[in-house]
Amino acid sequence: MKQTRAIRDGNAYISGMDLTVIPGSRIVEVARLAFATPDVDFLCFGESDQPSPASACAAAVQALADGETRYADVRGLPALRTALAGYLTRLHARPVAEGRIQVTASGMAGLSIAMAAVLRAGDRMVVHDPIWPNIPNAARLRGAAVDQLDLVAQPDGGFRLDLDRLDAMMAGARAFILNTPGNPTGWTATGDELRAIRDICRRHGAWLLSDEVYSRLVYDGRAAAPSMLDLAEPDDRIIVCNSFSKTWPMTGWRLGWLVVPEGAAEAFVNIVEVTHSGVAPFIQRGGVAALGDGPAVEQFRAYCATGRRLAGEALTGLNGVRYRPPAGAFYAFLAVDGLRDSLDLAKKLVTRHGVAVAPGVAFGPAGEGWLRVCFAQSAALMERAMQRLRDGLRAEVGS
Repeated sequence: MKQTRAIRDGNAYISGMDLTVIPGSRIVEVARLAFATPDVDFLCFGESDQPSPASACAAAVQALADGETRYADVRGLPALRTALAGYLTRLHARPVAEGRIQVTASGMAGLSIAMAAVLRAGDRMVVHDPIWPNIPNAARLRGAAVDQLDLVAQPDGGFRLDLDRLDAMMAGARAFILNTPGNPTGWTATGDELRAIRDICRRHGAWLLSDEVYSRLVYDGRAAAPSMLDLAEPDDRIIVCNSFSKTWPMTGWRLGWLVVPEGAAEAFVNIVEVTHSGVAPFIQRGGVAALGDGPAVEQFRAYCATGRRLAGEALTGLNGVRYRPPAGAFYAFLAVDGLRDSLDLAKKLVTRHGVAVAPGVAFGPAGEGWLRVCFAQSAALMERAMQRLRDGLRAEVGS
């Protein structure tokens, strides 16, 4: 049967099959080219080359040896929920009760579950742009309309959120999704900005979904970035999503959690049950061990700080490149003056210069003209890859 793409109700379909199609990842497009090209340094993915904490690995292996391979409580193991409640209560200004925590099979699964609880077909959701593309695409899969609010690019390469524009856009919206510290920009909201965002959502009766997976990766000496958990009331329409993937480098474990409003936990349990029926218990034992391994967090943040310094040194002195070291997360997001096709440039950097970076357009229209570099890598890799990037930018755009 011949298959062609068609558009219906704003979504793409493969005619003859009636399958929903969402846009493919341009990061994956660059990565596939890089995998097929010899001698390429990978800075395009949102993960580190560091191994997961040994404590987490040992705990998971022990749990497997102990036979923890059967169904677990869909809410999450009591030991993990209790450990998360203690961890979050120590880290933030307000206590988090164990009964508000729902364990999920990754941060992305948590966001999808939150959207399943909040969004209905035809609802309108607001996100800031640039943002990780899985977030707005997950909302579109639920039949929601997505309005993207451009972060305001600053002359020095930083960003800010226009709160007045957000207030205007939230009229009639069902939800706002916030990502701070942000991927790809590293933009990190201040406590005052978070309070204003909370108040805007309250005023419009909208849900606020706060993606805080990079909360511990900040570089100003604080233990964590400002969080909605510092100021949200237990009954606020606020859902906070987090994950083990970034703070501890545990991307492949697929382990995350939600903090949900007081009294709402059962609704989320039921959605998890029909979505992925809980998380493997041996994976959760690894999470318990990671939460108890304080040095692992500090060591990884220091590792990222070294990569951040090396990225800044390499990008200094490049004509036509605007870059400010990010306040949070582990990405260098750089603007290239006059760049109109970041995907094309990213491909040329792979094939001609041996370095893979993410094209800014992968993160939404406001990301066009930018490139994202993951600096959570070894010093040796960063030094070689950033030299390749410098050489490539000079050759391709005259930087």
